[in-house]
Amino acid sequence: MFILIKNIDIYSPDYIGERDVLICNDKIIEIGEDISYNLKNLKTINGKGKKLIPGIMDQHIHVTGGGGEGSFKTRVPEVNLSDLVKGGITTVVGLLGTDCLTRSMENLVAKTKALKEEGINAYCLTGGYEFPSPNLTGNVKKDIMFIEEVIGIKIALSDHRSSLINNHELGRLVTEARVGGMLSGKAGYVTLHMGDGVRSIQPIFEILENSDIPINHFRPTHVGRKKELFYDCIKFNKLGGYIDITADDNGNIMKLPDLFNVLKENNSDFSKITLTSDGNGSWSNYDASGKMIEIGASKCDAVLNKIIELVKNNIFPLETSIKFGTSNVATAIGISKNRGYIKEEYFADVLILDENLDLDFVISNGKIMMENKKIVVKGTYEK
Repeated sequence: MFILIKNIDIYSPDYIGERDVLICNDKIIEIGEDISYNLKNLKTINGKGKKLIPGIMDQHIHVTGGGGEGSFKTRVPEVNLSDLVKGGITTVVGLLGTDCLTRSMENLVAKTKALKEEGINAYCLTGGYEFPSPNLTGNVKKDIMFIEEVIGIKIALSDHRSSLINNHELGRLVTEARVGGMLSGKAGYVTLHMGDGVRSIQPIFEILENSDIPINHFRPTHVGRKKELFYDCIKFNKLGGYIDITADDNGNIMKLPDLFNVLKENNSDFSKITLTSDGNGSWSNYDASGKMIEIGASKCDAVLNKIIELVKNNIFPLETSIKFGTSNVATAIGISKNRGYIKEEYFADVLILDENLDLDFVISNGKIMMENKKIVVKGTYEK
């Protein structure tokens, strides 16, 4: 099938002007002016006055459901394909959370494969909050090396729900991720769920000081949840590390535009900052004794919504804002050679935004998933 998008402003993510884009099957095959073909099965989309941006890449979504911290009834259901499409997500990385008992690596890998079959690009992380890390093959290094979808590991740090992993154990885990990635050609990183513990990311600094592990394999997330943590992570970022901010304001010390203003003031490296939604995971609040008093589930559309908010609040222009959910992520997770940009020979994962920057079309792997703001491809069991 061929799709021709005419006269649209292209953000690749850098702005390259008004062009036409021709898609054949799952790839972008031509970008230029006045493209015209007499092709069978050619669908033409008028992009005049609209913007074409790469599809959102969300590297932190609980595709098998999060929650469970308030007993069985609080387990969040599995994500539906349409939940991702509504958020403009064309690449997702699934992971486990607190609950590694009723949710498993088998469940996670199967759901990741299912999402791929339904039309989007999907990966996952081995491990979860606890240590030793849950895995599928008996070894986290083997998971990364031999399971196509697994590109890294997750662990919880400085959190009351963690396994209180020590520096030696954490260093060994990051080394497992690094070597598994080297042997399989993957990024091989460790997503570090950060809680509000008093040690913040001090264990990471200590490991970096006393080992030869490269900084890029440590990936702290939820870094905006506590002031001390946020400023520690700014220091980490300026040393060359990636930091990930949860896009939903719920749980951050200040609203996202304000967080980015602080990052600006501290001359942060914006090429190594990413946004994620923590979609389909639970957010929870606890009293002084550690008892849960409130719980809810995060939506999957936070990244795109906050990218647009950064633009409308004049924090960044569109071409800068979209990098936090596209090209920065593609580089971070090791797939920038064919995803995360609008370029010829890249996979056709693109979004069309209308004049108000509202989501109009979602195209994933060359297939239209949303058209004129209406979802046209749903998950297998969705009505």
